Amino acid sequence: MGRATAPGRTAAKGGLRIAAWNVNSVKARLPNLLDWLDSFTPEVALLQEIKCPAEDFPRLEIEDRGYNLAVAGQKSYNGVAILSKTPLEVARDRLPGDEGDDQARYLEAVTGSGRTVVRVASLYLPNGNPVGSDKFAYKLAWMDRLLAHARTLLALDEAVVLGGDYNIAPADGDVYDPEGWRDDALCRPESRGRFRALLHLGYVDAWRARHAEVGAFTYWDYQQGRWNRDEGLRIDHLLLNAYAADRLGGCEIDRGPRGKPKASDHTPVWCELGDAGW
Repeated sequence: MGRATAPGRTAAKGGLRIAAWNVNSVKARLPNLLDWLDSFTPEVALLQEIKCPAEDFPRLEIEDRGYNLAVAGQKSYNGVAILSKTPLEVARDRLPGDEGDDQARYLEAVTGSGRTVVRVASLYLPNGNPVGSDKFAYKLAWMDRLLAHARTLLALDEAVVLGGDYNIAPADGDVYDPEGWRDDALCRPESRGRFRALLHLGYVDAWRARHAEVGAFTYWDYQQGRWNRDEGLRIDHLLLNAYAADRLGGCEIDRGPRGKPKASDHTPVWCELGDAGW
């Protein structure tokens, strides 16, 4: 099972810690988010499901903690953000491939400094349920667009990290009840196949690269005591291109925030990149 990180853990000298977290409403979870930023102090935080337009994002509270911000927001739904200790240069605020798609689900920026410059994307894939509906078709089409864009990013001579809530459990070992979830959009072969296609392009699942065990989760439903029973799914991922994967140090799931009062139903996953060779 993924280990919780120790509060206040510091990065290796010259390293870069990148975390992804679906906060499930940045306003509702702001105290928890600020506590986590204060204790864990990631260099880069990729947030999903912020559920507010950019102008309503709690910018001052986060900037007071030394973060630069980029936000692609949407009223009441979706929304992604990137927080970084170094300046951000936004590359895209929408996933290419469908000009009519106005859902705020993708944000890409370049950050870091010196030999730790990295291109990061915060992404929030569609849930896709119920299977057979337009929502499932949208999920698969969105994944096809992500695959096409991820392929273009491989041509760049730089480290790339695609992090966020993928709404896909890659394998049965990433689900507490594989049979019960067999026909859910998060576990359908069509969804898993597209996730595998990202790996076949050359991206590395950072957590799986450092962990062989099963039963480590990043999401626990609010209903039926799922958290207390540890009945969850691993659906939040950090995918690294070869330049980033070559620098991969540790990668862990921080279970601490999920146990807080008024917690998000997700918890952060993070990795650390060294700077050798950059």
